[in-house]
Amino acid sequence: MDVSLLATIVLIGGFFLLILLRVPITFALLISTLSSALISGTNLSVMVNQMVQGANNFSLLAIPFFILMGEIMNEGGISEKIVDLANLVVGRFRGGLAYVNVLDSMFFGGLSGSAVADVSSLGSIVIPMMNKQGYKPEFSVSLTVVTACQGVLIPPSHNMVIYALAAGGAVTVGNMLIAGLLPGFLLGAALMVLCFFLANHYDFPKGEAGAYKGRVGSIILNAIAPMMIFVIILGGIAAGVFTATESAAVACVYTFLITYFLFRSAKLRNFGHVLRRSLKTLAVVMTLIATAKAFAYMMTDLRIPEKITAALLTVTHNKVLLLLLINLLLLVLGCFMDMAPLIMIMTPILLPVVTSPSIGMHPVHFGVMLIFNLAIGLCTPPVGNALFVGCAVGKTSIEKTSVAMLPMYGAMIVALLLVTFVPFFSLWLPGLM
Repeated sequence: MDVSLLATIVLIGGFFLLILLRVPITFALLISTLSSALISGTNLSVMVNQMVQGANNFSLLAIPFFILMGEIMNEGGISEKIVDLANLVVGRFRGGLAYVNVLDSMFFGGLSGSAVADVSSLGSIVIPMMNKQGYKPEFSVSLTVVTACQGVLIPPSHNMVIYALAAGGAVTVGNMLIAGLLPGFLLGAALMVLCFFLANHYDFPKGEAGAYKGRVGSIILNAIAPMMIFVIILGGIAAGVFTATESAAVACVYTFLITYFLFRSAKLRNFGHVLRRSLKTLAVVMTLIATAKAFAYMMTDLRIPEKITAALLTVTHNKVLLLLLINLLLLVLGCFMDMAPLIMIMTPILLPVVTSPSIGMHPVHFGVMLIFNLAIGLCTPPVGNALFVGCAVGKTSIEKTSVAMLPMYGAMIVALLLVTFVPFFSLWLPGLM
């Protein structure tokens, strides 16, 4: 057998075999990469160098700031202020809490950038509220999980930073962060339309019009300070005041100040616990990036992306069919793997395909489509992190919750297809920059 073919089989086959054996993804990437390198004769020092280069990137500094910012907001209960604002805006309508669920995730996702943080913090508030009003627990949990996917699209999103790194300079971090805004709002709009039809069909409870009587001013004032985080990040990047990394640092400091000194909703003596949780998450993300970088280098060295590009183009040259096939591939992979390693692995494979003359997709547009697909994977069994957290918070079974999600999956797929085939949603805002 040809050495290159054997090395390819060990790299790809070994990785998926280790995943099936429940080996942690970081170690699966590392073991399959080193084994393939030994077979192909690649110097192991090159692999180590690739791992160091993968983690040693200035743009990646935005990730720890975004992670720390989300942890500070969770500690300080910022989510409660966002829920109050959303309830004030749409809570009085029939199915009002369903709308609140979508809207608060849109707001909070634009602050934390994390689907899991969204589910754990907002879910612990909104799910009991919905259950108390008479919504089925499975519906409450499934809506919370699905709406949380907006958090990986609406800036700040550290997954957009990872894609910018994986794209090898084809896009900037700032453009990717801005590009996710409209698709995130589109997803929210699709879910709110679905909630409107479900509310009328199933006669959902109607919120109390005067629930916040006498507190309107305080609710708005309390929500202004957290919402300024969104303005700092997006406004700073769009106006050219900050780079993406600088805006993340400024927003993190601002979040610290409003949490510990303005609202005083968290105690400084517990800040060490916040740092420890942030470092734990950061360690997972950075080791994944480092090992995935070596894995991607090995794929390039074995010319795997070129072979996959050629194979896909032999199936069909029809742009629509190719994009549908790529979406299907990403949706299936998203069911079985975490987002960060998939971004690092699939970007160098699929970017040459979508930017080829047959498709002609812009790298920013593809990045948004990729993240959207993998966001859906966060709420699909068997490896959906957001789904697991949601079921734990709402105390429902994964099976019943997944069934309740079926119409919501439909709304997400419609939004995904719009993002895939209408470049305007992904490219209009970066074009203004």
